[in-house]
Amino acid sequence: MSFWSRFSNNRQVRVTREGKFFIGITLGVGFAAINTANNLLYLLLGMLLALIVVSGFLSQLTLRGLTVRRRLPIRAQVGRPHVVEIEVINPKTKIPSYAVEVEDLRVAQPSDKRCFFLKISAASSQVAAYRRTPLRRGHDHYTGFRIATRFPFGLFEKSRQVDAEDDLITYPAVDPVALLKSAGNPTPGLQHHPSRGTGEDILGLKCMRDGEDSRDIHWRKSAAVGQLVTRDRARDAQPEVSLVLDVARPTPAPDDWDALFEIRIRDLASRVVAHLRRGDVVLLRTTASHTLRLEPASGADPGLRFLALVDAIPAPTPPNPP
Repeated sequence: MSFWSRFSNNRQVRVTREGKFFIGITLGVGFAAINTANNLLYLLLGMLLALIVVSGFLSQLTLRGLTVRRRLPIRAQVGRPHVVEIEVINPKTKIPSYAVEVEDLRVAQPSDKRCFFLKISAASSQVAAYRRTPLRRGHDHYTGFRIATRFPFGLFEKSRQVDAEDDLITYPAVDPVALLKSAGNPTPGLQHHPSRGTGEDILGLKCMRDGEDSRDIHWRKSAAVGQLVTRDRARDAQPEVSLVLDVARPTPAPDDWDALFEIRIRDLASRVVAHLRRGDVVLLRTTASHTLRLEPASGADPGLRFLALVDAIPAPTPPNPP
């Protein structure tokens, strides 16, 4: 690879509005100097060309060696703003960088988020942040950064792209849901028979077996009978709720099918969060045979992540009648 290829690799130069006026004035002065052979015009032309050369050299020096890092939140949700931090590191030991603009790049989305750094001192770093509100669920894939500067005169904008891939999963939005009466409440006229488990109620005493929790040992009874005796606990009565999502996409699909599918996912996510907050066990299933069991102790994150990544599949075509 040649020296020029290494120097200009992944670099882009754009002439600003002020730069176009400056270039026009320079061409006019050069045309007048050639026609009149005036030494003062040649001197002025040399000064204008020197400014262009100095602008290119200083802007290249500003961008050289800059490293950019991105800090994403742990989770994101549709309709809720979150903060993304951008850190720019200047490894140069003596030369600072001025007027640096960093643009965060994402796949299939407009690049509308930028952070501006007025000065990044030598051998130091600066941190800026921007707010973003996701509009759709699923994978949010970040590809890299575009680092640009108009230093020193604002005549040209020199930029380069840096690869930095990151993934952020955006959860579906959650709305308040009023649930019906808990399925765990006993129905009048029916008897509830407790079974063994790890609940708070005590069914009785039993001999200790290998692998059981030593905190349940009844020491007074164990001393009386001469062997370890443990408390036999009842299982917690946690109702189980089954929620099903139809992911079969008909062929041909109506125009509003995708929008209705997103509405169903949002409603299902709201019900998952409401049931888990009430203490219910949620069995989340799709018609594509994907199943996820959610316990109140684990929280709603696994369920929301599951719904964030679920996709529709083509509905099976019925066989033609003979």
